[in-house]
Amino acid sequence: MTTGTDSAGPRGGDNEPVMDVRTTLERLREAARQTVRDARLPSGPPLRPTRRAWQFDALVTLALGIATVYYGIDNADNVVVREIAPGVERVVPRPSGPGGLAFMVTLAVIASGSLALRRRYPLAVLCIVTAATLATPQSVLRLTFYAFVIAVYSAAVYSPYRVATLAALPVSVVLVGTSGNSVTPIVPNEYIALLILVPMAVAAVGLRTWKLRTGEGRTRLSALQREQAEALRRAVEHERARIARELHDVVTHNVSVMIIQAGAARKIMKTSPEQAGEALLAVEAGGRAAMTELRHVMGLLTMADEGEGTDGGADLADTAAELAPQPGLGQLETLVGRVRDIGLPVDLTVTGPPRPLPPGLELAAYRVVQEALTNTVKHASGATAAVTVEYGPERLRVEVTDTGGHQGAAAGNGRGLIGLRERLAVYDGSLNTGRRLTGGYRVEALIPLEAP
Repeated sequence: MTTGTDSAGPRGGDNEPVMDVRTTLERLREAARQTVRDARLPSGPPLRPTRRAWQFDALVTLALGIATVYYGIDNADNVVVREIAPGVERVVPRPSGPGGLAFMVTLAVIASGSLALRRRYPLAVLCIVTAATLATPQSVLRLTFYAFVIAVYSAAVYSPYRVATLAALPVSVVLVGTSGNSVTPIVPNEYIALLILVPMAVAAVGLRTWKLRTGEGRTRLSALQREQAEALRRAVEHERARIARELHDVVTHNVSVMIIQAGAARKIMKTSPEQAGEALLAVEAGGRAAMTELRHVMGLLTMADEGEGTDGGADLADTAAELAPQPGLGQLETLVGRVRDIGLPVDLTVTGPPRPLPPGLELAAYRVVQEALTNTVKHASGATAAVTVEYGPERLRVEVTDTGGHQGAAAGNGRGLIGLRERLAVYDGSLNTGRRLTGGYRVEALIPLEAP
């Protein structure tokens, strides 16, 4: 057994290098496949040239095409003598005859004309121009050489296929550089100054354009920062207005009920102590309700426990610490009951099958009823009221009417109704208010609903 184990160990050790080589080859094959897949996939969307870019490319194509075609026509049937060494000259014939002229013009048109698409299809343009350059005779290499330089630059700058571009560029340069006898085009002396000044002018224009765009970018950034600051300010104002509406709804309704109940208790305290006690209990209940709703509204600003460290009683602290949900249509019975307790007869009618609605929408409908009943208590003493909630297939209708009564407190400033209209506008709802022909006042809210 020992011998078997000893002999198996070396055999396993001999296989490990083989397994490592196989693993390495598998990884290399996987890397090659991944590279091929990456070469097929663009690193970004293809460039969408602007109208100005198209115009510029068309101008470059036209100028280079005219220059190269003229060069081909001008050099047809010419014989060039070049000094390749001191005292050694070489005769370089150029294409001659109608066929040679047509061949040179065709190469010039293909190489220059394809540059019009150099931004949209840079790799395709590079392949076309490279093929035209390889087909160009060495004696007239200027026909396609400048187009080849522009095509190489365009592929490096605009191609979204980065892997394919990195592979195509060196291949194209090597093919063009090693083709034939590698005779590069000779620039005449009269063009040297032009070839120096033109790149300098282009660089100067590019630097100026870069500075202008940098300045424009800074200006847009400053404008964006100002817009963000303005949007933040408007958001803060909107939030303050919303909280003010919440406080108005909570305080106005509950405090109005408490004032009326406290006044009634004061008048009957000596003659009917039991009824006065009931009125004071209603005042206490209204205060607790106001405390709970105020606590929720303030909880929208901070979630800190504001009940800690208070000197009030245990019941008041517990009530203040509660964070009850915002009221909705399910709490209308409680609201109507509190209003009835202060002496205002109210009828509540719900038609249509009730269904779940967004909490914000239910809160807006609840506030409509609360504000309308509060106004009735304050400004129409002795009246009766009716609340109607109608669940329709496409809208929710909430109506509060009263029969009119003795004029109570002075007329309000209308902020409550303005707040209700703003609430309903969030849900594309509308608010209709006005006096009734038979006397009294009517408040109607219509809120669109999604199909159930």
